[in-house]
Amino acid sequence: MRLSINELDTIEETLISGIRDYMKTCGFSRAHLGLSGGLDSALVAYLAAQAAGAENIACFSMPSRFSSHGSKDDAAAMAANLGCSYHTLQIEEMYAAFLSALKPVFGDRPFDVAEENLQSRIRGVLMMAFSNKFNSMLFSTGNKSEIAMGYCTLYGDTAGALAPIGDLFKTEIFALCRRINERAVESGSAAVIPQASIDKPPSAELRPNQKDEDSLPPYGILDEILELHLCGGLSPQAIISTGRDAELVQRIVKTVAASQFKRRQMPPILELKL
Repeated sequence: MRLSINELDTIEETLISGIRDYMKTCGFSRAHLGLSGGLDSALVAYLAAQAAGAENIACFSMPSRFSSHGSKDDAAAMAANLGCSYHTLQIEEMYAAFLSALKPVFGDRPFDVAEENLQSRIRGVLMMAFSNKFNSMLFSTGNKSEIAMGYCTLYGDTAGALAPIGDLFKTEIFALCRRINERAVESGSAAVIPQASIDKPPSAELRPNQKDEDSLPPYGILDEILELHLCGGLSPQAIISTGRDAELVQRIVKTVAASQFKRRQMPPILELKL
């Protein structure tokens, strides 16, 4: 899965061109997205700014009680680096109101994915409201690894008109972001994507101290298996025969199959054919 510098540059150019063409086809000159401080949304913001101009891209921080100060700082830094407009919309009051409304039916059941996903769905509602009010195209920021595993919230972070990086595995996103920063530094400019967004463990920040690896295998391992299964068309047994852990392979393939209903409701994904 290791990509060359030329391949990374080609991917970037292809995605920028695809965003620009899709916006033009759909009649949009402006776009927006939720900027979490994580790597996926940072990359989408960068690509969108290159495609449509930073002055036409709006970035939104929508922190909850679980959002870290570091993530909020990284989101603000990313928007400033690009020159995009940046807005903070607080969701705590709305989140508390939803929890209060659901209390009669949720009762005293412990906090779980239901309360986690409420936060994402509130953000989706806000982003779609902005889209309607200002005729702006909403970008989803999900990557191929998450989408394949169903690690996304229907009607939440899956809301949008286009998923620009939905055909990139997480490990490819790390590589592309490092390449973007490397090229900026080589040209005498500062790095575009905050280093903290690259270095910190990926997290949805929907519960205390949450990390992606609480729910998913490490991306380096996950992406190798997903590539063999999704791109190479290998069966679980064929993948296991390459030396991968049998139980892990079976779990990943089973999760991919069970997540089909989510993928069918995703916004269009820019396909990459290198």
